[in-house]
Amino acid sequence: MISVRVQTEAFDPGVELAALEELGGGGVASFTGIVRGDGDLVELLLEHHAAMTGAAMETIAAEAAGRWPLLGLTLIHRVGALTPGERIVFVGTAARHRGAALEACAFLIDWLKTAAPFWKRERFANGTSRWVEARAEDAEAAARWR
Repeated sequence: MISVRVQTEAFDPGVELAALEELGGGGVASFTGIVRGDGDLVELLLEHHAAMTGAAMETIAAEAAGRWPLLGLTLIHRVGALTPGERIVFVGTAARHRGAALEACAFLIDWLKTAAPFWKRERFANGTSRWVEARAEDAEAAARWR
């Protein structure tokens, strides 16, 4: 089971985890990303090109499923205007053994952080805004999977 969704709606990690647990494996790993409110952030706007983003996420999900013996995986990434405290991303993997679930989850998180085609703009309480730039430490983390 591979589920990839790009959506504006909120998601419930508990529901997503339950679906992965029902696959009958021995391990489920997950990551839920939450919008931080650092520096008086009031909004994080995520833009994307629907066809390009969906296709890229489907491709990386298939790659993860080919690299690890997964029973299932779920990728959810929200788009639109989000506020601090809102969930932005969910990655969940299920496998017969924990190692595959944990490694695949980390791989997918690193890919989403560095290569997924999203554009993020932060807006602050003082009225200023800026586009989010790539971070070197995220690229270093992703490099381990090449």
